[in-house]
This record gives sequence, structure tokens and C-alpha cells, in this order.
Amino acid sequence: MVRSLIGDLKHEIGREVKIQGWLETVRDQKKMQFLILRDRTGSVQVTTEKSANPEITNQISRLSTESALTITGKVVENPIVKLGGLELLLSELIVENTSELPLPIDPFAATLPSMDTRMDWRFLDLRRNENTLIFETQTTLLMAMREYWVKHNFIEINSPKIMGTPSESGAELFEIGYFGGKAYLAQSPQFYKQMAMAAGFEGVFEIGPVFRADPSFTSRHMTEFTSVDMEMSWIDSHEDVMSFEENLLLYAYRQVKDKHGDLIMKAFNTEIIIPEIPFPRVSMVEALEILKAEGYQLPPNKKGDLDPGGERVIAKYIRRKFNHEFVFITDWPIHVRPFYHMRYPGHPELTCSFDLICNGLEITTGAQREHRYEVLKRQALEKGLSLEPIQFYLDFFRFGCPPHGGFGMGLSRLLMVMLGLNNIREAVFLFRGPNRLNP
Repeated sequence: MVRSLIGDLKHEIGREVKIQGWLETVRDQKKMQFLILRDRTGSVQVTTEKSANPEITNQISRLSTESALTITGKVVENPIVKLGGLELLLSELIVENTSELPLPIDPFAATLPSMDTRMDWRFLDLRRNENTLIFETQTTLLMAMREYWVKHNFIEINSPKIMGTPSESGAELFEIGYFGGKAYLAQSPQFYKQMAMAAGFEGVFEIGPVFRADPSFTSRHMTEFTSVDMEMSWIDSHEDVMSFEENLLLYAYRQVKDKHGDLIMKAFNTEIIIPEIPFPRVSMVEALEILKAEGYQLPPNKKGDLDPGGERVIAKYIRRKFNHEFVFITDWPIHVRPFYHMRYPGHPELTCSFDLICNGLEITTGAQREHRYEVLKRQALEKGLSLEPIQFYLDFFRFGCPPHGGFGMGLSRLLMVMLGLNNIREAVFLFRGPNRLNP
């Protein structure tokens, strides 16, 4: 018999079906036994009379919650039952795997244990329906982005994650041994996205892991995360990249709202708001003026930059003024941007770059890239870089490279703000941080 999903049982009234899932509850009464079985689509009540089959009766009496079961029975209507107004009259029970008791954590307890304890037993924590919804939402989000890119003739690439030279400034690197030499885990696919532009691909995207040796213990940082990257050629300015990204997010948000909006509201009390385009744009100079007017003082080490508190203040200002969840912060000074960001003609102290902030959290960094070989070399030297280790990268720009730009977006950060989650650990399948390498 083919398995039926619990969420589809309303279409199986009067039929014998097989369901499979986890045991949530057992009620062992004088004459009747009731089981609540759960799969990823919902829960159903299973009923049996004790006198019907003594062997099954004894088997049910010994069952522990969260055991994995296969149950066969007839679907009948029962308006008294709160779980969909139906139940399953049990005819066969197979215990596929017995759950040990006590459970190390109860994923369905009214009060959940600490975040670290939940991460220790993540596979149990993930059994909660709201966690399933997070990753169903992620699946829809990424599918929508891929659809949009493909519609616009982008090519998907998979760049190497083991590199012979740093992909960014050289800070926050994981160094690994490599056959007697040194290698590094990629901080981004940046160099290889640009190689694809020199190769004539014109538009590429990649969804893959990146690594940052950042010893931060915050609710928004990870040492390994999934980056959503794209690069596009023949642009006139970074405005072209921002315009593409806002349309990409508009398309993805519509898909998520259509498929999961009601469930997200029910599970997280968060409304998926379809963003209006264009998104507000604020230059870094204007952002600093906003912070001053709002009475927010940046830390001394953040000159020309923003800290998390500053991002939140600007987000509140944008929400108040424009009723918008998103804002592009543009025109960042060169000392806080990498050497490959293009600089403004006539304003060499400013880069043609942007960050995208959503609900007070930075989710994207992007820019028009410098595509001229001699200019790129000069900017690298100004940043104090040695040219020899990055010569392979500089070579991309020696034989005809078009004007181009792109961005990198943190997938888990986007999910975090989209669903109104308080901690990025909730938005990632398995978290990696300075003190977390298992499970």
C-alpha cells in the first residue's frame, strides 16, 4: 500500500490508508486507546478498541512518544475530533523505531530549553512544525530566485571553496593545510564571479557556502553560512545592480507570500509584506546625518561605517518616512570597502557601492566593480596588498573585461528578517560559530 500524507486524509474518507510518522501522544483509557501521529503535513488521531486486538493493545501500552510508526487504518469522519474532524480506525501498527525515554529535549514543550541545548539536539528541535515551515519557506525563496535569474538568462556557477589566496581583504580567514602548503576557505565567490564576467557569461548566480573566521557571538553572525551571489555585465552603474536586486526580491517575496503567507502569520505572527519598488536609497553621508538628527552616536571605530545599532535607527527612520522595510545605503567611503570596488569619477574617496538593510539588519553588500586593469592594480596597492598573490585575479582584466557589478546576500539573514526570527541560529539548518562544530 502506498503511503498517504496526513495532510491529504480529508480526501481519503472511507478508505483504508497507510500513514507514517512520529507519535506525539498516547491516551490509554479503560476501553479505548488514542494515538496522535504526526508527519510533516499535520497530525491525526488514531483510535482502536482494546478488545479488538490484545496484541496491538499491549504494543500501544508500551509505546514511547516520538517513536517512528507505520499505521494502517480506515479514515472516518468524526466532527468531535479537533484535528480536521476525522480520525483513523487502526487495523495494523508497525513500530519502525522506538524512541528512548526520557527525551533529551521536548521539542513540543510549552517552554523550550536554552538555544545551546536546542542546538545540541537540533534534529529533535527541528521536528516542530514551525521549523519545517522555515525550510519550506527557504526552498520556495531560492526556487523563486532561480526562476527569476533563469528568466533573465543568468547562468548558475559553482566556484571552488578552497583557494590559494584570500578572496577578500585577508582578514577573517580560515587557513588550512594543503599537501604541505597553505590554502584558505573561501570568504566569498567574488573573484570567480568576476572571472565569469571576463569569460563572457554576462550574468551568473551562485548559492553556496562561505566561511568567515569571525569570533563574534551575536545573534546575526556565523562562521559558515550560505551566500546568495550574482554578477552582471554591461552595466552603467551600481544603480543597475540595485534595480535588479529589488526586482528579484519582489518576485521572491510574492512567491513566498502566495505559498506560505498564511502559515507564516499563524506560526510567527509575521506578515509577509510585498515590497514596493524602487526601494528607498540613502547615501552614506545622508545616513550619518539621519543618525545625528536621531541622536545616535556611532562608536569611534565606525567612522564612515555603520554598526548594528545605527542600522536599526536608520531602518526605523525609513519605516517612519517611507513605510518601507528595505533601504539601500549607497556611496561608501573607500577605507571601508575592498580594493575592487569602483570609485566615483571626480570623487575618488567614494565607492560605487551599496548595502541593503531589511528591518534593521544588513543582508546584502554590492557594488560596481573596477574592471580596468591598471586602475585595479593601483587600488590594490593603495590598500597595502601585494600584487603577486592576486595576479591570477588581476589577469582576468587584461584581455577585455566588460563593466560589471553584483552583490552577495546572506540567505539566513534574509530568512531571519522575513520571518521575524530573533536569532540567526533559528534560520539555519545547522549553526556554525566559534564554539559550535557539532552536530
